[in-house]
Amino acid sequence: MAETPSGGGAEFDRQVNQMRWGEGGAERAKAKSLRPLLLLLPYVMRQKSVAAAAIVFLVLSAAANLAITLPVRWLGDAGLSADMTTINQGFLAVIALSLILGLFSAVRFYFFSRFGERLAADLRADVYTRLLSLSPAYFAKLRTGEAVSRLTADITLIETFFGSSFSMAVRSTLTGLGALILMAVVSWQLTALLFVLAPVTIFPIMAVGRRVRRLSVSAQDRLADAAAEATETLDAIDLVQAYGMETARDRRFRDAVEAAFRAALARINARAFLTGVIISLFFAGVAGVVWLGARSVISGDMTTGAFLQFAFLALLGVGGFATVAEVYGDAMRASGAAMRAMEILGQRPDIAAPATPTALPQRAAGRVVFDHVSFTYPGADTPSLDRLSFDARPGELVALVGPSGAGKSTVLRLLLRFFDPTTGRVLLDDVDARDCDPADWRARFAYVPQEAPIFTGAAVDNVRFGRADATDEEVREALARAEALAFLEPRGGLTAEVGSKGKSLSGGERQRIAIARALVRGAPVMLLDEATSALDANNERLVQQALERAAEGRTTFVIAHRLATVRRADRILVMEGGRIVEEGDHQSLVRAGGLYARLAELQFTGAAAAE
Repeated sequence: MAETPSGGGAEFDRQVNQMRWGEGGAERAKAKSLRPLLLLLPYVMRQKSVAAAAIVFLVLSAAANLAITLPVRWLGDAGLSADMTTINQGFLAVIALSLILGLFSAVRFYFFSRFGERLAADLRADVYTRLLSLSPAYFAKLRTGEAVSRLTADITLIETFFGSSFSMAVRSTLTGLGALILMAVVSWQLTALLFVLAPVTIFPIMAVGRRVRRLSVSAQDRLADAAAEATETLDAIDLVQAYGMETARDRRFRDAVEAAFRAALARINARAFLTGVIISLFFAGVAGVVWLGARSVISGDMTTGAFLQFAFLALLGVGGFATVAEVYGDAMRASGAAMRAMEILGQRPDIAAPATPTALPQRAAGRVVFDHVSFTYPGADTPSLDRLSFDARPGELVALVGPSGAGKSTVLRLLLRFFDPTTGRVLLDDVDARDCDPADWRARFAYVPQEAPIFTGAAVDNVRFGRADATDEEVREALARAEALAFLEPRGGLTAEVGSKGKSLSGGERQRIAIARALVRGAPVMLLDEATSALDANNERLVQQALERAAEGRTTFVIAHRLATVRRADRILVMEGGRIVEEGDHQSLVRAGGLYARLAELQFTGAAAAE
């Protein structure tokens, strides 16, 4: 698992949370609106050499820009009385400095653009890595579309800022400061007047800039809402079209887009006002200072060349600071995007390895024990499991049966360590789940969910998702045991394309590939959550035979609502209200006349009546 960029999770979390909530959090973030960008410093330090080269050429380009004013002053002082040779030399100096400026600017652009792209790539990869480490409880709060928006749109804003806007801001700052220094050399009186006017322009810019940041975050949130709406709809396009909900979902998306537009428009209005204030105040101030300079030339207090240089420097300085002020809006947007990305990086996985994890036995037996396990989902009022205890022996086929909401799927989620028990222990080969590294623990399990995801690509890649180093022969054998080769061979065998998210396959075909994925994993414990629910009667029989062979020598848990699929289980655990209310094999449970017998009577009598 990748570490947080600061290298020490707790301190990084403290920084992020303090900025958001603690010690004046939200208000402090408004007052120091660029502060979230400081959390990107570790990504900057990864590219020290590139950043250094970018800064060097930025300084050189700013110096070349200011140096152009020197021959301008020389030409102004020489005036029309100079000979053509002197004039030509002056203009050649301007041209040469312009060429040098162009060269330095091109190199500066290359290094800053590369820097921004690399920073964005590293940040995007780290955010994605952190998302993969978070438990399902987090994704119950953060919609998939919003997570994708933070990975794409938000980090693109950061890349744009560091790749171009930041370069413009620093270059303009250096140019402006250099211009002020040279202006002070030329005429300290006029330069002092500019400093008197500066607060009149800076304070409005800062005030409006903070509003721009808040509006930028709001616009990004609304855009993420629209992305989440589109993702949910397109992921369920079959259902949307089957129920004729295209118009309704289209209206929901358009409402989300309009909300994003209104938020963006508010930001645009604020930035437009900010731009107008900057340009009006800055250039009005320059006009006043140049007017005073012209009077100094007439009175003989300043030479014509000095006046031209001062005017040129004033334009460079004001233009530079105007650019900085305008880029401030981009910085606000990048700051908001950084905060949203860092919120994810600041999340700590609910399920994490202890400081010194306990190693599972090299020779896995597959014994699974639930020891007085209780579990309540976050935000739920009632427990899903209530002091549940059982001991599954190595190689045993255990079926979990019961009405919906009995806690059957929760047992599998705890076995896979999507969650940890609220109280009690889950043990595998006498090792407590909390004492293990989650990756090592999960490596001992193969899982076939009720609706198994299939990834875009070839069938072989989907099967190798279970074990990346599986050979073609092992993949072929797993597909054969899952009765999947029959429909894959006409399409190209192992290399058959399954379409986007397996959309070119039927539900039963997708399920059989998922079963092959579990078979090739070779784990000592197999978890089947209604694994044959999408198969017809004939294929269900064939796959059941394959699963029975695969279950030999390994512990297998089966969840099934169709009791015909669990008749051969070594042990059936009948669950209700998060507890085991009955336990035994099929025959003994039917004879007992309890809940299982009633469920069996309903199913088998109903099936007979249907026939």
